[in-house]
Amino acid sequence: MSRTPQGQRASLDKQPHEVAAMFDGVAERYDLTNTVISLGQDRSWRRATRAALGLRPGERVLDVGAGTGVSTRELAQSGAYAVGVDLSLGMLHTGKRARPEVPLLAGDALRLPFADASFDAVTISFALRNVNDTDAALRELARVTRPGGRLVVCEFSTPVNPVFRTVYLSYLMRSLPAVARTVSSNPEAYVYLAESVRAWPAQSALAGRVAAAGWGRVAWRNLTGGVVALHRGIRE
Repeated sequence: MSRTPQGQRASLDKQPHEVAAMFDGVAERYDLTNTVISLGQDRSWRRATRAALGLRPGERVLDVGAGTGVSTRELAQSGAYAVGVDLSLGMLHTGKRARPEVPLLAGDALRLPFADASFDAVTISFALRNVNDTDAALRELARVTRPGGRLVVCEFSTPVNPVFRTVYLSYLMRSLPAVARTVSSNPEAYVYLAESVRAWPAQSALAGRVAAAGWGRVAWRNLTGGVVALHRGIRE
């Protein structure tokens, strides 16, 4: 793994200090880069996540892996009280400058700084893939959710159409790093992103892991042909 200031990326064993350092390095232009490489789809994915959670005014929702708080602000539009948590201090500092009204806290998805059953709903968007222990993170999300509370995982997934899947994987491995070089301060981080997406389990496999972590009524819905999937569950 390269450790130069402009070329650092995490390895796929996802050590927390490596992941945090990588995101520290892309924080300043992270939101812009995401919009560019997703061709603007990131906005619709955030709206879909909010809708899937079914939030109501007065409820408490936790946004894990919140980054700069763009997703947390989207959740707050429901009228719920939304708080974001992220491992990267660089992302949090950038977010607090850009949107000081959004509550953002430093925290690890494996050791969330909240009491049991603190939230009516929890979500993690494009961050579960970066956690060292996926199953432990899903159990920790269940711990801080009240019985009957909701989970939505928004994550890159496997396109269902074979032809589209081939084109998409080619974009990930060849074009995405090139696009990132035009807008990101650390394009090497997006090489890691492409590799981690390709290594991530498909929809049905992830659904099984969500259920095994203590979530019931698990289901998923594909967005953008399966480029992204929303996995939902209810705290048992």
